[in-house]
Amino acid sequence: MAKPRVLVVAGTHGNEINGPWLLEQWASHPALIDSCGCEVETITGNPGAQADGRRYRDRDLNRSFRPDLLECAKDNPEQADQEMRRALALLEAFGPHGQTPCDCVLDLHSTTAAMGNCMVVYGRRPADLALAALVQARLGLPVYLHEADAAQQGFLVERWPLGLVLEVGPVPQNVRRHDIVEQTRLGLQACLSALAAVIDGSARYPGQLVVHRHLGSMDLPREHDGGASALIHPQFQNSDWAPLRKGDPMFITADGTTINFEGPDGAVPVFINEAAYAEKAIAFSLTQRECWPLSPDWDKGLRALLGVA
Repeated sequence: MAKPRVLVVAGTHGNEINGPWLLEQWASHPALIDSCGCEVETITGNPGAQADGRRYRDRDLNRSFRPDLLECAKDNPEQADQEMRRALALLEAFGPHGQTPCDCVLDLHSTTAAMGNCMVVYGRRPADLALAALVQARLGLPVYLHEADAAQQGFLVERWPLGLVLEVGPVPQNVRRHDIVEQTRLGLQACLSALAAVIDGSARYPGQLVVHRHLGSMDLPREHDGGASALIHPQFQNSDWAPLRKGDPMFITADGTTINFEGPDGAVPVFINEAAYAEKAIAFSLTQRECWPLSPDWDKGLRALLGVA
């Protein structure tokens, strides 16, 4: 029977500390999570940034897996920054052609936004969608489908044949909490159990996959000098996953002037006021909720990747 090799990464961002703590505890207490027959490798994504209590040192590691950055780190390491070199090192160690190749990567993250827990899928690879559907059937987690955003590229999970991000929150940066650790554990366990179910033939897919497809992102209004001229409106704050309508309050200025939403009715906001995204000029992202019927190609792609006949 096939035994998929799974890389579990935590601490891709150094100030997201709940996932790394979970992996440390799992190493000490193997019964904490059932590997379900998978061969699991665990790694801290950015240990240098974690030691500093920072998201990263030179650049966002989870935007450093672009082919051009990886090529630079390989051919001109002296010109590459720390995260570029770290991205290359992770691939050389655990990538599909690495020293200890893994078929699948599960990347554990946390968010400061009041959006609860979700999965993030990048693009529409059949195997990714199949795994997301199986986990959604088990836990009911929403899927944020991130694609077609030229400003945001180079994500870690894209460099493995199968990859999924688990996003858990809300929790402040550099704060460790039991409920966040437990929700991360349950999400990771569901992923491993789903992979095992595909291997042993017991996988049961739902009739559809509900996705929230990325439409784009919006920044706060800005002054000429780049400073914020408004804040997230209090009625909009903490309303992640709630569909918007044209005219809904979105931002508010210091003098109380409300700036309303002028986008399409039904657009669904996520990552509202996420602390880490301020530097990326993102106050929130917009998605469109879609229900996709299960495609046979999804299961076929996942089974082929896992070596299941």
